[in-house]
Amino acid sequence: QITTVSGNEFLLQSDIDFLILDWFHAIKNAIDRLPKERSCTPRNLEFKLRRSSSIELLNSLDTESKEPKPEHRKSLIFRLNYSASDTNDRSRVKSRLKKFISRRPSLKTLQEKGIIKDQIFGSHLHLVCEHEKSTVPQFVRLCITAVEKRGLDVDGIYRVSGNLATIQKLRFVVNQEEKLNLDDSQWEDIHVVTGALKMFFRELPEPLFPYCFFEQFVEAIKSVKSASMYFKCNSDSFDVPLFNQFFLFVNRIAAKESVNLMSTQSLGIVFGPTLLRPEKETGNMAVHMLYQNQIVELMLSEYSKIFGSEED
Repeated sequence: QITTVSGNEFLLQSDIDFLILDWFHAIKNAIDRLPKERSCTPRNLEFKLRRSSSIELLNSLDTESKEPKPEHRKSLIFRLNYSASDTNDRSRVKSRLKKFISRRPSLKTLQEKGIIKDQIFGSHLHLVCEHEKSTVPQFVRLCITAVEKRGLDVDGIYRVSGNLATIQKLRFVVNQEEKLNLDDSQWEDIHVVTGALKMFFRELPEPLFPYCFFEQFVEAIKSVKSASMYFKCNSDSFDVPLFNQFFLFVNRIAAKESVNLMSTQSLGIVFGPTLLRPEKETGNMAVHMLYQNQIVELMLSEYSKIFGSEED
């Protein structure tokens, strides 16, 4: 780092020791060619070099120093402190980092102390349910209740996006606090609630429809006549309580299509990519999306056949 008397600062960095030496000698020679003033003698110079690469700066400095203007002579005073290698410094830093990391408490310890709370978003469904001792995550229940109270008649429910910043705030609250009141005025916009619920399903490590069924579902949906029977035969492989409650709830939204303008097809488009997806994306994303939408739409329209009863 080079600091002039006038306050200008320059930082040059490099990993190559011999290059740093070249820089040092170039700057020192440029200073030596200046008129000999007491404050400019090499004995009074400190040159501290960190790592970077900017030869142009040295060249411009060297060029300026060959024919210094009178008003610049006093400003070209450097305090220089030079070290040919910072290997020892790097070793000390590495050693300190290793000690810090080795003393760092484990995730389990931080969770036991309450410093890091169990996350709801981004966790596997079975882990969330085990932690809450329930069959359906509490957050999902709260969102469903809130939408049934004040969202079934809202135009474009689940299709219209809520404010992303507020949704992220709700996500943070859910992950950090045990109690959540969706009737609070800050969650007044029902599209924030629906947006957070969609985000919850999108961030599941494995979607609501297990990965292992994706290709089979896609093949089944190509023949709509046999698809509902196929889904019915495999419904026990899903998270049945959550499937029942969620699809029963979405069907209530579809039942209000005349008011909220959300048909089973619209809901399929909204929830298709959210509830099921391939484990590894391929070049058939557009085709997959079409099938994803159709699968969810069929699940809704054939709900009673697939799950046996519309009663929860």
